[in-house]
Amino acid sequence: MIRDVFIKMLNERPLNKITVKDIVRACGVNRNTFYYYYTDVYAILSEIFQTELQTAIDEYNDTLSWEEGFLVATKFASENRIAIYHVYDSMQREELENYIYNVSGTVMIRYVEKVNDGISASLEDKKLIASFYQCALTEMVLRWIASRMKDDPSTIIRRIGQLFDGNIALSLKRSASLKDV
Repeated sequence: MIRDVFIKMLNERPLNKITVKDIVRACGVNRNTFYYYYTDVYAILSEIFQTELQTAIDEYNDTLSWEEGFLVATKFASENRIAIYHVYDSMQREELENYIYNVSGTVMIRYVEKVNDGISASLEDKKLIASFYQCALTEMVLRWIASRMKDDPSTIIRRIGQLFDGNIALSLKRSASLKDV
């Protein structure tokens, strides 16, 4: 309940305008109840991003493309645009950036492992390739948020997927062939 009330408030006002007092009043609980679960308002924010990251990981499986896995992760942002703006425009932007970076990394590492099946690229090269795409996706999402999420994320992600289709496999094959030299 505390988390849901916080998300609702974050969709209505900036992060720095939400207090523990506001939350407990809206929830109809006392401060001790709040502090039993959270140390402060920022702890709720951190938990939200951790929960959303776990949701993205749980929903992503081997049958999903990296694009579909990444779109699962953008669902919360799309459903809570104003809340995301309020976090993005706050001093807690780092929490949002870390969430996006972690989701990008999880999706890309799993995808690179899946594509590498039967190729045997070096571990270092797999990490490097996944990291490259992780950074690119993170920056793309941050720019999407900075533009106030004007474009549909599925259109952007699917187009990136089409443009780079096969590049990860080609890079992994190149890595495996360089290993043999």
